[in-house]
Amino acid sequence: MDYSIGSTDGKGYKNKVFLIYDVPAYFNNDISVPADSKLKFQSSKQYPGFAINLEEYSNFNEYMLATFSKSSRYKLNKYKKRFEACFDITYKMYFGEITKDEYDAVFVSFKELLTKRFNDKQITNNNLNPEEWQFYYDVAYPLILENKASLFVIYDENAPIGVTLNYHSDTVLFDAITVFDIDYAKFHLGSVTIMKLIEYCLTEKIKIFDFSKGYFDYKTRWSNKTYDFEYHIFYDSSSILAKTLARGLKSFFDLKQKLREKNVNERLHRLTYKLKSAKTEVSTMQTAFKFEAISEEPHQNDLTEIDLNAAENHILKSLAFEFLYLNDECSKDLKVYRDNAKQYYFIGQAKKAKAIPVQPL
Repeated sequence: MDYSIGSTDGKGYKNKVFLIYDVPAYFNNDISVPADSKLKFQSSKQYPGFAINLEEYSNFNEYMLATFSKSSRYKLNKYKKRFEACFDITYKMYFGEITKDEYDAVFVSFKELLTKRFNDKQITNNNLNPEEWQFYYDVAYPLILENKASLFVIYDENAPIGVTLNYHSDTVLFDAITVFDIDYAKFHLGSVTIMKLIEYCLTEKIKIFDFSKGYFDYKTRWSNKTYDFEYHIFYDSSSILAKTLARGLKSFFDLKQKLREKNVNERLHRLTYKLKSAKTEVSTMQTAFKFEAISEEPHQNDLTEIDLNAAENHILKSLAFEFLYLNDECSKDLKVYRDNAKQYYFIGQAKKAKAIPVQPL
């Protein structure tokens, strides 16, 4: 995560250019090259970075009190409590030890959840490029065993519904890639993940929880530290070729950042998704629903029970989870049915409801 300059006697860098990607500025804030050296340095500011400095907090409650209002703390705690009440939830941090079978199972779910998430957003995600995903798969396992990486996994029963790949330094936890099952969006699973990781950091005396590069609204809400990622360019200033290449690299990366600041990259990701997914089938169940309480269950002879885990019932599953959230019901007690008129019934232990289509205005 950081580096220093060794010998600058000219033997190692003659006619060369060196490019170092993704340097967190708060690690390398004093890049020193001897004034009389022909090795010169330039930097290009790239993605913004966000982090939580935890040094002044001794426990999770102290951090929450210092960061969020009373009403925000109440909402966040409510999301977590209701999430844990509605499902059979366990949390697992794989750090230093994981079997290969466990690792493979988590990574299969990890990829499925990422694919599902970005198909929903209709944006291309570079992490899912086959070569890049294979890189993560190959590298993360040995790093976990060496205490240099971890996988934080949220399970509903035995199914991973949230996965975060982290990198570790002595005092910093880096959130590299995180995803959760969008069917659980009503329960704000992203916030639950962040709370559990902050708790982990404070327990393990980790000083900084780093959200890594890229701007997202949630990062600004949780962070108390901002910084820049930089690309560092070193070059032999006595070489015309090296000097020209270095200047070209800096101009190229500066331009890329200006385009990012204008959200050109996001528009490009949406366009590439559309081009790749032109023939992808779209779910036919796009109707909005509202719940109407019922006092009795409909006659069983008129009903077909719905398997919420079937892929074609993805949107219906989200509706079922909304019923759980609104009524404090538990998933193990829930039954979902459809009648001959294609009306949906949600039957919990204490509450029952029928889903009524909402006509658009």
